[in-house]
Amino acid sequence: MTEAGGAPRHKTVEPWNDPGQSPYIQIAGVSKRFGAFVAVDNVSVDIFKGEFFALLGPSGCGKTTLLRMLAGFEEPSQGRIMLEGEDMSTVPPYQRPVNMMFQSYALFPHMTVESNIAFGLKQDRVPKDEIVRRVAEMIQLVQLDDFAKRKPHQLSGGQRQRVALARSLVKKPKMLLLDEPLGALDKKLREQTQFELMNIQEELGITFVIVTHDQEEAMTVSSRIAVMDHGRIIQVATPAEIYEYPNSRYVAEFIGDVNTLEGRITQLGTDFIEIKSAQAACRIRAGHGVEAPVGGAVWVAIRPEKLNISVTPPDDTSVNCMRGEVWDIGYLGNLSIYHVRLESGQMVTSCLTNQTRLVERAITWEDSVYLTWAPSSCVVLTG
Repeated sequence: MTEAGGAPRHKTVEPWNDPGQSPYIQIAGVSKRFGAFVAVDNVSVDIFKGEFFALLGPSGCGKTTLLRMLAGFEEPSQGRIMLEGEDMSTVPPYQRPVNMMFQSYALFPHMTVESNIAFGLKQDRVPKDEIVRRVAEMIQLVQLDDFAKRKPHQLSGGQRQRVALARSLVKKPKMLLLDEPLGALDKKLREQTQFELMNIQEELGITFVIVTHDQEEAMTVSSRIAVMDHGRIIQVATPAEIYEYPNSRYVAEFIGDVNTLEGRITQLGTDFIEIKSAQAACRIRAGHGVEAPVGGAVWVAIRPEKLNISVTPPDDTSVNCMRGEVWDIGYLGNLSIYHVRLESGQMVTSCLTNQTRLVERAITWEDSVYLTWAPSSCVVLTG
Protein backbone atom coordinates (compact mmCIF):
# COMPACT_ATOMS: atom_id res chain seq x y z
CA MET A 1 0.00 0.00 0.00
CA THR A 2 1.39 3.44 -0.86
CA GLU A 3 0.50 6.98 0.07
CA ALA A 4 0.00 9.48 -2.75
CA GLY A 5 3.44 10.47 -3.99
CA GLY A 6 5.08 8.59 -1.14
CA ALA A 7 6.93 5.43 -0.25
CA PRO A 8 5.27 2.14 0.69
CA ARG A 9 3.26 2.53 3.86
CA HIS A 10 3.96 -0.94 5.25
CA LYS A 11 7.53 -2.15 5.59
CA THR A 12 8.65 -5.74 5.70
CA VAL A 13 10.78 -6.08 8.83
CA GLU A 14 11.82 -9.50 10.11
CA PRO A 15 13.93 -9.04 13.27
CA TRP A 16 13.60 -12.77 14.08
CA ASN A 17 15.79 -13.45 11.03
CA ASP A 18 18.45 -10.93 12.10
CA PRO A 19 21.16 -12.47 14.34
CA GLY A 20 22.00 -8.97 15.58
CA GLN A 21 18.53 -8.42 17.05
CA SER A 22 17.75 -9.37 20.65
CA PRO A 23 14.29 -10.62 21.64
CA TYR A 24 12.05 -8.06 23.33
CA ILE A 25 10.10 -10.74 25.19
CA GLN A 26 11.59 -14.11 26.09
CA ILE A 27 9.32 -16.91 27.24
CA ALA A 28 11.74 -19.61 28.42
CA GLY A 29 10.58 -23.09 29.45
CA VAL A 30 7.30 -21.79 30.87
CA SER A 31 4.72 -24.22 32.26
CA LYS A 32 1.52 -23.60 34.19
CA ARG A 33 -0.26 -26.27 36.19
CA PHE A 34 -3.63 -26.12 37.89
CA GLY A 35 -3.46 -29.13 40.17
CA ALA A 36 -2.86 -32.16 37.95
CA PHE A 37 -3.91 -30.26 34.80
CA VAL A 38 -1.10 -28.82 32.66
CA ALA A 39 -2.45 -25.73 30.89
CA VAL A 40 0.88 -24.59 29.43
CA ASP A 41 3.58 -27.18 28.88
CA ASN A 42 7.24 -26.10 28.63
CA VAL A 43 6.72 -23.25 26.17
CA SER A 44 9.69 -21.30 24.83
CA VAL A 45 9.32 -18.51 22.29
CA ASP A 46 10.95 -15.14 21.53
CA ILE A 47 8.92 -12.07 20.52
CA PHE A 48 10.63 -9.03 19.03
CA LYS A 49 10.00 -5.33 19.51
CA GLY A 50 7.29 -3.94 17.28
CA GLU A 51 5.85 -7.34 16.37
CA PHE A 52 2.16 -8.12 16.04
CA PHE A 53 2.42 -11.64 17.43
CA ALA A 54 -0.50 -14.08 17.47
CA LEU A 55 -1.17 -17.02 19.79
CA LEU A 56 -3.51 -19.23 17.78
CA GLY A 57 -5.26 -22.42 18.74
CA PRO A 58 -8.56 -24.06 19.71
CA SER A 59 -10.32 -23.48 23.02
CA GLY A 60 -8.42 -24.99 25.92
CA CYS A 61 -5.03 -25.07 24.19
CA GLY A 62 -3.39 -22.75 26.75
CA LYS A 63 -3.11 -19.55 24.75
CA THR A 64 -5.11 -17.34 27.16
CA THR A 65 -3.26 -18.78 30.17
CA LEU A 66 0.03 -17.88 28.48
CA LEU A 67 -1.27 -14.35 27.81
CA ARG A 68 -2.33 -13.99 31.45
CA MET A 69 1.17 -14.98 32.55
CA LEU A 70 2.58 -12.23 30.31
CA ALA A 71 0.20 -9.79 32.00
CA GLY A 72 1.13 -11.04 35.49
CA PHE A 73 -2.36 -12.32 36.37
CA GLU A 74 -0.97 -15.85 36.62
CA GLU A 75 2.45 -16.98 37.83
CA PRO A 76 4.37 -19.66 35.91
CA SER A 77 4.74 -23.00 37.68
CA GLN A 78 8.19 -23.12 36.14
CA GLY A 79 10.23 -21.15 33.62
CA ARG A 80 10.82 -17.44 33.16
CA ILE A 81 9.26 -14.54 31.27
CA MET A 82 11.71 -11.75 30.42
CA LEU A 83 10.86 -8.27 29.11
CA GLU A 84 13.87 -6.35 27.76
CA GLY A 85 16.10 -8.70 29.73
CA GLU A 86 14.28 -8.17 33.04
CA ASP A 87 12.70 -11.15 34.79
CA MET A 88 9.01 -10.36 35.27
CA SER A 89 8.34 -13.12 37.82
CA THR A 90 8.54 -10.77 40.81
CA VAL A 91 6.88 -7.77 39.13
CA PRO A 92 3.15 -7.42 39.97
CA PRO A 93 0.69 -6.72 37.12
CA TYR A 94 0.16 -3.05 38.02
CA GLN A 95 3.90 -2.36 37.83
CA ARG A 96 4.48 -4.03 34.47
CA PRO A 97 4.80 -1.79 31.38
CA VAL A 98 2.02 -3.91 29.88
CA ASN A 99 -1.68 -3.38 29.30
CA MET A 100 -4.39 -5.89 28.45
CA MET A 101 -7.52 -5.49 26.35
CA PHE A 102 -10.26 -7.98 27.17
CA GLN A 103 -12.92 -9.44 24.90
CA SER A 104 -15.71 -7.91 27.02
CA TYR A 105 -14.10 -4.40 26.73
CA ALA A 106 -15.14 -3.75 30.41
CA LEU A 107 -16.06 -0.10 29.83
CA PHE A 108 -17.59 1.96 32.64
CA PRO A 109 -21.24 2.47 31.58
CA HIS A 110 -21.70 5.75 33.51
CA MET A 111 -18.62 7.41 31.96
CA THR A 112 -18.22 9.13 28.62
CA VAL A 113 -15.74 7.98 25.99
CA GLU A 114 -13.28 10.64 27.21
CA SER A 115 -13.64 9.58 30.84
CA ASN A 116 -13.24 5.89 30.06
CA ILE A 117 -10.02 6.56 28.18
CA ALA A 118 -8.72 8.92 30.89
CA PHE A 119 -9.48 6.60 33.82
CA GLY A 120 -6.08 4.88 34.02
CA LEU A 121 -4.20 8.15 33.72
CA LYS A 122 -6.22 9.65 36.58
CA GLN A 123 -5.47 6.60 38.72
CA ASP A 124 -1.76 7.19 38.05
CA ARG A 125 -2.16 10.88 39.03
CA VAL A 126 -0.95 12.15 35.67
CA PRO A 127 -1.20 15.98 35.46
CA LYS A 128 -4.55 17.19 34.13
CA ASP A 129 -3.12 18.99 31.07
CA GLU A 130 -1.23 15.82 30.12
CA ILE A 131 -4.40 13.73 30.48
CA VAL A 132 -6.36 16.08 28.22
CA ARG A 133 -3.63 16.02 25.59
CA ARG A 134 -3.13 12.25 25.58
CA VAL A 135 -6.87 11.47 25.60
CA ALA A 136 -7.39 13.82 22.64
CA GLU A 137 -4.56 12.08 20.76
CA MET A 138 -6.12 8.66 21.38
CA ILE A 139 -9.61 9.77 20.38
CA GLN A 140 -8.20 11.09 17.12
CA LEU A 141 -6.15 7.93 16.56
CA VAL A 142 -9.20 5.64 16.87
CA GLN A 143 -11.39 8.08 14.91
CA LEU A 144 -13.96 8.80 17.62
CA ASP A 145 -13.79 12.62 17.55
CA ASP A 146 -17.57 12.94 17.11
CA PHE A 147 -18.34 10.49 19.93
CA ALA A 148 -16.15 11.79 22.79
CA LYS A 149 -19.10 12.89 24.94
CA ARG A 150 -21.17 9.74 24.42
CA LYS A 151 -21.53 6.86 26.85
CA PRO A 152 -20.93 3.20 25.95
CA HIS A 153 -24.64 2.35 25.47
CA GLN A 154 -24.80 5.06 22.78
CA LEU A 155 -22.02 3.42 20.74
CA SER A 156 -21.94 0.52 18.28
CA GLY A 157 -19.95 -2.62 19.03
CA GLY A 158 -17.12 -1.47 16.82
CA GLN A 159 -17.01 1.95 18.50
CA ARG A 160 -16.91 0.37 21.98
CA GLN A 161 -14.04 -1.80 20.78
CA ARG A 162 -12.15 1.35 19.74
CA VAL A 163 -12.75 2.97 23.13
CA ALA A 164 -11.33 -0.10 24.87
CA LEU A 165 -8.33 -0.02 22.55
CA ALA A 166 -7.72 3.69 23.18
CA ARG A 167 -7.98 3.14 26.96
CA SER A 168 -5.40 0.34 26.69
CA LEU A 169 -2.99 2.45 24.65
CA VAL A 170 -3.27 5.84 26.35
CA LYS A 171 -0.85 4.81 29.14
CA LYS A 172 1.78 4.09 26.47
CA PRO A 173 2.54 0.48 27.43
CA LYS A 174 5.58 -1.27 26.02
CA MET A 175 3.37 -4.22 25.16
CA LEU A 176 -0.37 -4.57 24.54
CA LEU A 177 -2.04 -7.92 25.14
CA LEU A 178 -5.32 -8.57 23.32
CA ASP A 179 -7.55 -11.45 24.42
CA GLU A 180 -9.98 -12.29 21.58
CA PRO A 181 -10.57 -8.52 21.11
CA LEU A 182 -12.79 -8.81 18.03
CA GLY A 183 -14.84 -11.85 19.02
CA ALA A 184 -18.01 -9.84 19.75
CA LEU A 185 -18.08 -8.12 16.34
CA ASP A 186 -19.92 -9.31 13.25
CA LYS A 187 -17.87 -10.70 10.37
CA LYS A 188 -17.73 -7.58 8.19
CA LEU A 189 -16.93 -5.22 11.07
CA ARG A 190 -14.36 -7.68 12.42
CA GLU A 191 -12.55 -7.74 9.09
CA GLN A 192 -12.56 -3.93 8.88
CA THR A 193 -11.30 -3.60 12.46
CA GLN A 194 -8.44 -6.03 11.82
CA PHE A 195 -6.91 -3.58 9.34
CA GLU A 196 -7.50 -0.68 11.71
CA LEU A 197 -5.64 -2.57 14.45
CA MET A 198 -2.74 -3.23 12.07
CA ASN A 199 -2.49 0.44 11.11
CA ILE A 200 -2.63 1.63 14.73
CA GLN A 201 -0.01 -0.91 15.82
CA GLU A 202 2.30 0.12 13.00
CA GLU A 203 1.82 3.83 13.68
CA LEU A 204 2.57 3.50 17.41
CA GLY A 205 5.27 0.83 17.10
CA ILE A 206 4.02 -0.95 20.24
CA THR A 207 4.45 -4.72 20.51
CA PHE A 208 1.04 -6.41 20.25
CA VAL A 209 0.36 -9.98 21.37
CA ILE A 210 -3.08 -11.23 20.38
CA VAL A 211 -4.90 -14.41 21.40
CA THR A 212 -7.39 -15.76 18.88
CA HIS A 213 -8.95 -19.00 17.69
CA ASP A 214 -9.81 -17.40 14.33
CA GLN A 215 -7.27 -18.54 11.74
CA GLU A 216 -8.17 -15.81 9.24
CA GLU A 217 -7.78 -13.14 11.90
CA ALA A 218 -4.34 -14.40 12.91
CA MET A 219 -3.27 -14.65 9.27
CA THR A 220 -4.45 -11.09 8.57
CA VAL A 221 -3.04 -9.10 11.47
CA SER A 222 0.10 -10.85 12.65
CA SER A 223 3.76 -10.68 11.73
CA ARG A 224 4.19 -14.20 13.15
CA ILE A 225 1.90 -16.87 14.54
CA ALA A 226 2.47 -19.44 17.28
CA VAL A 227 0.10 -22.36 16.72
CA MET A 228 -0.73 -24.07 20.02
CA ASP A 229 -2.26 -27.41 20.98
CA HIS A 230 -2.64 -29.00 24.42
CA GLY A 231 -0.43 -26.40 26.07
CA ARG A 232 2.45 -26.70 23.61
CA ILE A 233 3.61 -24.55 20.71
CA ILE A 234 3.55 -26.70 17.56
CA GLN A 235 4.98 -24.16 15.08
CA VAL A 236 6.09 -20.52 15.08
CA ALA A 237 6.36 -18.83 11.68
CA THR A 238 5.02 -16.04 9.49
CA PRO A 239 1.44 -16.42 8.19
CA ALA A 240 2.74 -17.33 4.71
CA GLU A 241 5.13 -19.96 6.10
CA ILE A 242 2.45 -21.44 8.35
CA TYR A 243 0.06 -21.74 5.42
CA GLU A 244 2.45 -22.87 2.70
CA TYR A 245 4.89 -24.93 4.79
CA PRO A 246 3.14 -26.40 7.84
CA ASN A 247 5.37 -28.67 9.91
CA SER A 248 2.66 -31.21 10.78
CA ARG A 249 -0.76 -32.47 9.80
CA TYR A 250 -2.20 -30.68 12.83
CA VAL A 251 -1.00 -27.27 11.61
CA ALA A 252 -1.94 -27.99 7.97
CA GLU A 253 -5.48 -28.98 8.95
CA PHE A 254 -5.95 -26.23 11.54
CA ILE A 255 -4.91 -23.39 9.23
CA GLY A 256 -7.40 -23.08 6.38
CA ASP A 257 -8.73 -25.95 4.28
CA VAL A 258 -6.47 -28.73 3.06
CA ASN A 259 -6.65 -32.12 1.36
CA THR A 260 -4.44 -34.81 2.93
CA LEU A 261 -3.59 -38.04 1.12
CA GLU A 262 -1.82 -40.92 2.81
CA GLY A 263 0.93 -42.82 0.99
CA ARG A 264 4.40 -44.36 1.11
CA ILE A 265 7.66 -43.06 -0.32
CA THR A 266 8.78 -44.93 -3.45
CA GLN A 267 11.62 -42.67 -4.57
CA LEU A 268 13.63 -40.06 -2.73
CA GLY A 269 15.96 -37.37 -4.11
CA THR A 270 17.55 -34.21 -2.74
CA ASP A 271 14.96 -31.98 -4.39
CA PHE A 272 12.03 -34.31 -5.08
CA ILE A 273 10.06 -37.17 -3.63
CA GLU A 274 7.69 -39.69 -5.20
CA ILE A 275 4.88 -41.31 -3.30
CA LYS A 276 2.45 -44.10 -4.02
CA SER A 277 -0.99 -43.38 -2.63
CA ALA A 278 -3.96 -45.76 -2.86
CA GLN A 279 -6.26 -42.85 -2.04
CA ALA A 280 -4.99 -40.79 -4.97
CA ALA A 281 -4.71 -43.80 -7.33
CA CYS A 282 -1.74 -42.14 -9.03
CA ARG A 283 1.93 -41.43 -8.43
CA ILE A 284 2.50 -38.26 -6.47
CA ARG A 285 5.59 -36.18 -7.10
CA ALA A 286 6.56 -33.32 -4.79
CA GLY A 287 9.26 -30.77 -5.55
CA HIS A 288 11.19 -31.13 -2.30
CA GLY A 289 12.89 -33.76 -0.20
CA VAL A 290 11.84 -35.04 3.20
CA GLU A 291 13.56 -36.65 6.17
CA ALA A 292 12.03 -40.11 5.85
CA PRO A 293 13.19 -43.44 4.37
CA VAL A 294 11.94 -45.09 1.19
CA GLY A 295 8.87 -47.08 2.19
CA GLY A 296 8.07 -44.67 5.03
CA ALA A 297 4.50 -43.52 5.59
CA VAL A 298 3.79 -39.86 4.76
CA TRP A 299 0.87 -37.54 4.12
CA VAL A 300 0.60 -35.20 1.16
CA ALA A 301 -1.14 -31.88 1.89
CA ILE A 302 -2.65 -29.92 -1.00
CA ARG A 303 -4.63 -26.70 -0.56
CA PRO A 304 -7.94 -26.60 -2.51
CA GLU A 305 -6.91 -23.52 -4.52
CA LYS A 306 -3.80 -25.34 -5.75
CA LEU A 307 -5.81 -28.32 -7.01
CA ASN A 308 -6.77 -27.66 -10.64
CA ILE A 309 -10.06 -29.18 -11.78
CA SER A 310 -11.01 -29.92 -15.38
CA VAL A 311 -13.22 -32.23 -17.44
CA THR A 312 -10.35 -32.54 -19.92
CA PRO A 313 -7.52 -34.95 -19.05
CA PRO A 314 -3.92 -33.66 -18.98
CA ASP A 315 -1.24 -35.06 -21.27
CA ASP A 316 0.11 -37.28 -18.49
CA THR A 317 -2.48 -38.85 -16.18
CA SER A 318 -0.02 -41.06 -14.28
CA VAL A 319 1.60 -38.37 -12.09
CA ASN A 320 -0.19 -35.77 -9.91
CA CYS A 321 -3.52 -36.52 -11.57
CA MET A 322 -6.54 -37.86 -9.70
CA ARG A 323 -9.85 -38.82 -11.30
CA GLY A 324 -13.22 -38.47 -9.67
CA GLU A 325 -16.82 -37.30 -9.83
CA VAL A 326 -18.23 -33.95 -8.71
CA TRP A 327 -20.23 -34.82 -5.62
CA ASP A 328 -21.25 -31.36 -4.43
CA ILE A 329 -20.70 -27.69 -5.25
CA GLY A 330 -20.66 -24.73 -2.89
CA TYR A 331 -21.19 -21.26 -4.37
CA LEU A 332 -19.54 -18.46 -2.35
CA GLY A 333 -19.94 -15.64 -4.85
CA ASN A 334 -16.28 -15.05 -5.66
CA LEU A 335 -15.45 -18.77 -5.43
CA SER A 336 -17.02 -22.11 -6.22
CA ILE A 337 -16.03 -25.03 -3.98
CA TYR A 338 -16.07 -28.47 -5.63
CA HIS A 339 -16.29 -31.62 -3.52
CA VAL A 340 -14.98 -34.46 -5.63
CA ARG A 341 -15.27 -38.17 -4.82
CA LEU A 342 -12.17 -39.96 -6.09
CA GLU A 343 -12.18 -43.43 -7.58
CA SER A 344 -10.83 -44.69 -4.24
CA GLY A 345 -13.80 -43.19 -2.39
CA GLN A 346 -11.70 -40.42 -0.84
CA MET A 347 -13.34 -36.96 -0.85
CA VAL A 348 -11.22 -33.97 -1.83
CA THR A 349 -11.93 -30.29 -2.34
CA SER A 350 -10.97 -27.93 -5.15
CA CYS A 351 -11.91 -24.28 -5.52
CA LEU A 352 -12.12 -22.04 -8.56
CA THR A 353 -12.48 -18.28 -8.88
CA ASN A 354 -15.80 -17.38 -10.51
CA GLN A 355 -14.51 -15.31 -13.40
CA THR A 356 -17.69 -15.80 -15.42
CA ARG A 357 -21.39 -15.72 -14.52
CA LEU A 358 -22.80 -18.69 -12.65
CA VAL A 359 -25.00 -19.75 -15.59
CA GLU A 360 -21.82 -20.29 -17.62
CA ARG A 361 -20.33 -22.80 -15.17
CA ALA A 362 -18.22 -25.32 -17.11
CA ILE A 363 -18.22 -28.03 -14.40
CA THR A 364 -21.35 -29.23 -12.67
CA TRP A 365 -22.73 -32.05 -10.52
CA GLU A 366 -21.87 -35.65 -11.48
CA ASP A 367 -19.26 -34.56 -14.04
CA SER A 368 -16.20 -36.79 -14.35
CA VAL A 369 -13.20 -34.58 -13.64
CA TYR A 370 -9.40 -34.62 -13.44
CA LEU A 371 -7.61 -33.00 -10.51
CA THR A 372 -4.01 -31.96 -11.13
CA TRP A 373 -1.35 -29.98 -9.29
CA ALA A 374 2.25 -28.87 -9.68
CA PRO A 375 4.99 -30.70 -7.71
CA SER A 376 5.75 -27.42 -5.92
CA SER A 377 2.11 -27.01 -4.82
CA CYS A 378 1.99 -29.83 -2.28
CA VAL A 379 3.71 -30.40 1.04
CA VAL A 380 4.84 -33.82 2.29
CA LEU A 381 4.41 -34.33 6.04
CA THR A 382 5.76 -37.12 8.19
CA GLY A 383 3.48 -36.61 11.18
